[in-house]
Amino acid sequence: MDRIEAARQWFLHTALSYLGQPYIWGGDDPSGFDCSGLVVECLKTIGLMKEHEDATVSQLAERFQSYRVDSPEKGCLLLYKNEQQRFHHVAICLDPFYQISAGGGDSRTTSVETAWRQNAYIRIRPIPPITVNYLMVDPVLSTKGLPASPKT
Repeated sequence: MDRIEAARQWFLHTALSYLGQPYIWGGDDPSGFDCSGLVVECLKTIGLMKEHEDATVSQLAERFQSYRVDSPEKGCLLLYKNEQQRFHHVAICLDPFYQISAGGGDSRTTSVETAWRQNAYIRIRPIPPITVNYLMVDPVLSTKGLPASPKT
């Protein structure tokens, strides 16, 4: 197994470990994530973001735009655009057919109680048809630039 495949596996493993956790607007820890908070936490696992770093959906799009891909694959990010062409949601591809993301809430989803009432949590859903407006990037490919682990 090479570094990219190992990073891809840990990236997805981390995302799946949070399945069922509540969606909390602005959340960036296991007590509740918003969509970008979940992705940032998973990127930290594989060394693509620093421990105290944060990013919005737009910042993730900008950061990884040079790793654009044409079809959804394991570990890719789907960065959704609204009618005004602004990024508003991000999900992680589990495979070419399914995605995981923190969703179902909005700016009013600020407590666990509200999240459960709104049915807002980290969940798996089908990837929508390509007609939906999104950018696909593969941030895991950028692990090529990370230093090799020190030898013991």
